Amino acid sequence: MALTVKNISKSFGDKKAVDGLSFEISRPGVFGLLGTNGAGKTTTIRMILGIMEKDQGEVTWNGLPVNRDTVKFGYMPEERGIYPKVRIEEQLVYFAQLRGMNRSDANRAAKFWMNRLGVTEYAGMVAEKLSKGNQQKIQLIATLIHDPTLIFMDEPFSGLDPINTDVFKGVIDELIGNNCTIIMSSHQMHMMEQYCQDLVILDRGRSVLEGNLREIKAGYGHTNLSLKCDTSIIDNVKLIADKHGLTLLEQIADGCEFKINGDDDAQAFLRNLIDNNIYPERYEIREPSLHEIFIEKVGAAE
Repeated sequence: MALTVKNISKSFGDKKAVDGLSFEISRPGVFGLLGTNGAGKTTTIRMILGIMEKDQGEVTWNGLPVNRDTVKFGYMPEERGIYPKVRIEEQLVYFAQLRGMNRSDANRAAKFWMNRLGVTEYAGMVAEKLSKGNQQKIQLIATLIHDPTLIFMDEPFSGLDPINTDVFKGVIDELIGNNCTIIMSSHQMHMMEQYCQDLVILDRGRSVLEGNLREIKAGYGHTNLSLKCDTSIIDNVKLIADKHGLTLLEQIADGCEFKINGDDDAQAFLRNLIDNNIYPERYEIREPSLHEIFIEKVGAAE
């Protein structure tokens, strides 16, 4: 199964929202669509789904145009699309029927998903009476109720508390296990880093980076050193780091993050710390995070 996006563009007046964007998703899993506000992410999703007409380019699923006849897809937009004054179960059944399910199957699927996400008690309640997190659960059910293969999630974790975040993560894990293809757009980089196999980063409608996340990070090498230690010795740690040419990136309550030139610098730094009777609680040499890569790429483009 493959989604191919080839040279798609969209303008609104003089503004080019998406400019000749191409990418391909050739395997199930999570594909990241990243960018700042206004970078063209939502416009890209809407063009892929045919909600918005393209100025140029083509989008195909297994060589055929993307529509309800060629692929069963679900879309969870950033602007939630549930009806505020309609009872929860009633509108979920309605959404399922819109996607081709008969009423009996729609009722069964609605009950299954309400139980799965812990919102059965709200079945007879109108949506506007629910908390933001529970409304988001209803939106997720509406996205998944017809068992789609291709799923689009625009800021799925926005506004969720830690418990509901874990609930959503559990559902996403199940979808991945069922070989679904998920295109996820989010500003929560730690979530994207956790789930994305491949990604594209947009800036002003153009791709500034795309590919396999693991390979992208490996290409940077070990550039960061994270160190946790007692607060009373942080100043001494920074002095020793400076002698080894390490650049301080961030200082937090119980440690520091440094930019390094390679493993040799980091190891010499550690030996010097130990020579000075400084024993870090944590000492981690790592590749840059997706957040850092994003800042570098979008900042460079700006």
